[in-house]
Formats: sequence, C-alpha cells, structure tokens
Amino acid sequence: MQLMLLLLLLASQHASAVVVYEGVESVRLPCHVPADVALESTAAVWDREDLNIQIVHVRLRSSDDFKEQSIRYTNRTSMRADALQTGDLSLTLKNPTVSDSGTYKCTVRKYGRDQSKTYVDLKVTVRPPPVWPIVLFALLVPVVLLAAAFGVFMYPRYKMLKMRKDYPVEMVEVEQEEKSVLLPFKVTEEDDISQDVKVEWKRQNMIVHVYQNNEHQHLLQDQDYRDRTEMNEDPHRTKDFSLKLKDLQLSDHGGYTCTVYNKDGYILLQKVVLLNITVLQVEMVEVTQGEKSVLLPFRIKDDLSLDVTLLWRHEKVTVHAYQRGQNQSVLIGQDYEGRTEMKKDPLNNKDFSLTLKDLRLTDRGVYTCTVHNKDGHMLLQKAVTLSVRVPEVQMVETVKGVQSVLLPFTTDIKLQDVTVEWKHEDRKVPQGRAEMKKDPLTTGDLSLTLKDLHLTDSGVYTCTVYNKDGHMLLRKSVILSVRGESNICLSTLQILNEKDPIKQPVMHHGNVTYVE
Repeated sequence: MQLMLLLLLLASQHASAVVVYEGVESVRLPCHVPADVALESTAAVWDREDLNIQIVHVRLRSSDDFKEQSIRYTNRTSMRADALQTGDLSLTLKNPTVSDSGTYKCTVRKYGRDQSKTYVDLKVTVRPPPVWPIVLFALLVPVVLLAAAFGVFMYPRYKMLKMRKDYPVEMVEVEQEEKSVLLPFKVTEEDDISQDVKVEWKRQNMIVHVYQNNEHQHLLQDQDYRDRTEMNEDPHRTKDFSLKLKDLQLSDHGGYTCTVYNKDGYILLQKVVLLNITVLQVEMVEVTQGEKSVLLPFRIKDDLSLDVTLLWRHEKVTVHAYQRGQNQSVLIGQDYEGRTEMKKDPLNNKDFSLTLKDLRLTDRGVYTCTVHNKDGHMLLQKAVTLSVRVPEVQMVETVKGVQSVLLPFTTDIKLQDVTVEWKHEDRKVPQGRAEMKKDPLTTGDLSLTLKDLHLTDSGVYTCTVYNKDGHMLLRKSVILSVRGESNICLSTLQILNEKDPIKQPVMHHGNVTYVE
C-alpha cells in the first residue's frame, strides 16, 4: 500500500483545464494531496515553465514566500494558510488576463525534493462583445465624466509625484556568521520630514519594519522578521531611517525597500538597499585511501533553535540528516548507510562536524552541510571538499626463472558484493599463471600470485575494486621488475604518473574475479 502511494505521489498528475473570461475577479487552480503527505512537506510551489521567471507562488509551513515570485503575479496570488496541513494547495489568481493563459505546475517539496506534481491548464478568453449601440452609450457617459474630472483628480497626484525623491541603490555585503547588519538610509538636511509620516521597510511583499505615529508597529511585521529588526527611537529628529537586521539567515539576502509616506499616503522618499550575504569559503580536507575514517569539520559560534533540520549532502545524495533532536537514517542514501556519524547533542555543542567511515575512492568530492529552520529557510551552509589520495606505488623486484612472485594488496575495509580486478597495464594477465588466495573478501588480502615468471612480465599491475554499481572503491598499483632485461624504472613510472586512475574506464563484472 505504501509503495502504491509513493508511486502515485511521484507520478505527474494532470487536472482538467480551467477556462474563464478575462475580467472576472479571480480564478481558482485546483491542487490537492493527502493530508499526511502535506504534513511531511516543507513547501508547495506553483510555477509556469514557459516564463523567464517561473515562480508564481510559494507557500512555506508558516507563511508565503514571495522573494522569487515573477513580478507579473505581484499581489495577485494567494493560498490557504493551512495548505500544508490540510493538503488543499489550490491557488487563487486575481484579475486573470489573457496573458495568464498557460500550464501551471503545483509541486509539493520536502527539503528540496519533489514529492508530487499536479498540472493545471488555464485558459483566459476575451468575453464576447455586446450589441454595439449599448456599448456606445455605455462608453460615452463615462468618457465625458472622466474628461471633466481628470484635471481635478490628477493635479494633486502629479504635484506629489514631482515632490517624490528616490535615493540611489546601495549595496551592503556581510559574511554569513555576522550576528547583525545595518541597512543604511540617512536623509539629507534639505529633506524636510514632518512628524506625521509613515516609514516602511519591505522585502518583496513582506513587511520587515514599520514606524508610524511615533511608534514602531511590531504587530504589522511579517512573522519571519519578528524580534529581528531595530530602528532609531527618534528617526524624524535624527533623519536616520536605517534598519538593523539581527540573527542573520542566508535567506535574508535580496533587495530591501524603505519608503516614507505622508499622512495622505503619497510617497515622499524611497531607497533600495541590496543585501548580499557571503557564504564562508570552502574548506579542504585530504586523506589517504585506506584510512578508516575522516572528519568533515563544521563548528558554529552562535546558538541555534532546537527546531532546525541539518542535512549533509554529497552531490545530490543525502549523506546524513539530523532533525527534531535525532539522526534520521531513513533519509540517507544507500551508499552511506552505517558509514556516517555526528557527535551527540550537536546543537548544544555547536559542532555539526561529520565523521565518514570506511572510506572509498568514490567518496571524494564536495560535501555541503545546510541548516534550515522549521519554515524551511536556510540559516547556515558550509562546503567541505574531500580529497582521497591514492597511496604511493609499490615496487616488487625478482629475477627471471623464479617459480612465483607476490604482488601485495591488503585492506582493513570490509568488502562484500564487489568485483576485484587485476590488470597488467593494457595487456591481459597471462592465462593460467595468476591466482588469488581463497576467500579474499573475508581476509582482506587481495594480493595476486604470478607464477613461472618471464622477462615480459615486467610492468605496472593494477588492482581495482568496484562495488555492485560499478563505482570504484579501491585501487592500488604495483610495479614488477623482472631482472634480466633493462630496468623498468623511468619509462614505466612516467606512464603511470601520466595516468589518472580516476579517469580509467569502469568495468562491470559478476562476482569476485580478476582479469586474466
């Protein structure tokens, strides 16, 4: 039953087309998922793939998120406040026009992963025209009235528009670990600001801070900014409308607009401040193949809420997850099951470092640790690049005519369901003259015995271990020198150094074996 539900959610769901006339007050685009699926999700996203800016509406667990919304949908979309509790993710679009026609996609996401998709085709058509005499009469009366009232209505607005002053856009940059940042807005002495004005800081459609009637109106703030903003106590006298933003989050980056209105609601002053929060530099960790474990470090300075989610990822695979005070093993990729570990109580210890065990060559690459709050907003992020070095090449010397020679390769890593492959440069190992010990996976001894030696046996022998998916886990090279011909040394070593072992073709085999 659970499998059927999963397949249903992952499949694309197509709804019937919705057709409305242009000029209606609003239209509803339906989208529903089971309530238990909605409760486990972190976001619902409506978008149109045919637009340059595709986002139509984003609903998080506690609020709407308009920071990436296409400007054509500003102040025109809404969803139920309890959408991610009830599973009713339907979108209401106000004042639809013909240009709103298209295919809309409703996506349910859980920490960035798509859980379900529903497509709705919206067609907005022009209403059929009425009989022409009625239209002519209906138009003439308003036109005459509008022409008469135009001057009276527009003159004060035109006058206020000329009085409006826009300040230059300013860029502010701050590092991720800073506790606060100041968004500056100091007005000049020539700007005469009365006491009876309203000062409003906004980000997209979210109200960040409001100062009106000589008081800070905290109840008007968006929930994401409650208890996180400060302004001067007397901004009129100091002519300083700068805003201090505290407890910085990565999701705080973007444009902030401060607007000063007079008592009639006309704009007097306006300034845009662009906030750029820079992520800490990537840290490099290097380890040698064969090491049992490696630590990917991530320590923080400030306290965080206990209600956060922490994800370590390698490329697109989840390596480790920590949520609600517990490690979440069900979210981990199969290749990392039982191979990762974090210290106990990481939030109180301020240590999100990850220990990766049973190292493999395929473990190399960039690991990203991301911390989200309960609403899915990113608070912190760090990247660690792991480099797994292949050990130095081992040299084995012997003489022509000896019965056998051992090409050594032992490991402490527990191996199962793998393929072990020995090759002699680009040539096959002589048939019937090579053998491995019994039960090499249990003993960890992958050494190869080469019998009845010839001078032509000199060269580079490479042993590679692959998992069942064909990914390289281990590799070692051994140079065999059979005395009696010119020493192998320089030419062979140069060939070996020029080869990148990671760029060798991946071989797929059935069981534990070696190439002869």
